[in-house]
Amino acid sequence: MPATPRHPLLKRIPPGVWTALAWCAGLAITMLMRFRLPGQEEADAYRTALLSSAKWEGWALLTLGTALTLAGSALLHRRSLWPLALMLAGSISGTSALSVGAIPLLQFLAVDLTLYFIAATRPRRTGVVAVSMALFTLAGFLAVRVLSGWGIGTTTELIVALTAVIAWLVGHSTHQAREYAAKSHAQAATQAVTAERLRIARELHDMVAHTIGIVALQAGAARRVIDTQPALAREALGEVENASRETLSGLRRMLGALRLAEPGHATEAPPLDPALGLADIDRLAERTTAAGIRVDVHWRGERRPLPPEIGMSAYRIVQEAVTNVVRHAGTRSCQVTVDCRDEELAIEVLDSGPGPGRSADTGYGLLGMRERVGLLHGEFSAAPRPEGGFRVAARLPVPAGVR
Repeated sequence: MPATPRHPLLKRIPPGVWTALAWCAGLAITMLMRFRLPGQEEADAYRTALLSSAKWEGWALLTLGTALTLAGSALLHRRSLWPLALMLAGSISGTSALSVGAIPLLQFLAVDLTLYFIAATRPRRTGVVAVSMALFTLAGFLAVRVLSGWGIGTTTELIVALTAVIAWLVGHSTHQAREYAAKSHAQAATQAVTAERLRIARELHDMVAHTIGIVALQAGAARRVIDTQPALAREALGEVENASRETLSGLRRMLGALRLAEPGHATEAPPLDPALGLADIDRLAERTTAAGIRVDVHWRGERRPLPPEIGMSAYRIVQEAVTNVVRHAGTRSCQVTVDCRDEELAIEVLDSGPGPGRSADTGYGLLGMRERVGLLHGEFSAAPRPEGGFRVAARLPVPAGVR
């Protein structure tokens, strides 16, 4: 599909060009109305003495009105009220050439367009001043004719005044819509940044907290047997090295993802560790068991491919729950149950440790797990068990397309 042009032709044309075209179109129709067209019994209007071939005053006024309007159009991209004043003067001059009792709509089209552009692109106060100037000009034109003892076209002037107000209202609505769109865009950008920060914070916490727990267990085991069983101490230190290298690799991937937010890179970062999923839970259990905390994994249901976000969230939930067991439970074992159901993936991590001070309402780990489940519209619970220990459970809905 071809890309939509960033700057369409209509948006590239300056407002002054539109106002100039509006004046020229109104002037052309005004001249056309002086003649009887096919199908008409007589000309519509404006066959006046001032525009007769023998009178130069009318043509001079019409030329002056055109010059003032075009000058205002040329200045419209720089200023607002001065160009409008020139166009209002041009409409009066053009109307004087017609010897009519009110400023016609055709001579006010450029002013209406100017009111729209001012209201759409300038502050609200400027728009109010602009429409007030237009209405005051219309009223002043009628007042001068009344004081001079000439007839006036009240109905025509009311219609023209109504078009001026409508032009301002449409421009003001456009201005409000743009402001709302800008605020919505800014809010969306802020929310996206916040969501990405939370995503990185969850990944960093889960990655580092689990590795530090395993390193602490292995280092403690090595310290206890380094004098009596050097081989076991060497094996434990090897596990410390492997865990540290793996975490260092994950941190490098995280830094790479963060750099994608720099100018010239993609705006949406890929998963920080796309390889992690359900298939890695057994390896997680083996590594934790080797560190001294036995993790028994029970699989239920038929294991099948799942969307990456579900698989990764399931792995991180199990990882964080096991990390909490290592750090806080005060027990040597825990049980992990992964139930692959038709419509959801259910996860449960149980331990029987005393774990004094454990709570379901504190800690970034539990908060991160709850956020992960919430993003997938699932259900999460973490609370002490009545019989002792702690229970973490999550239910992640599986999209219909992969059931």
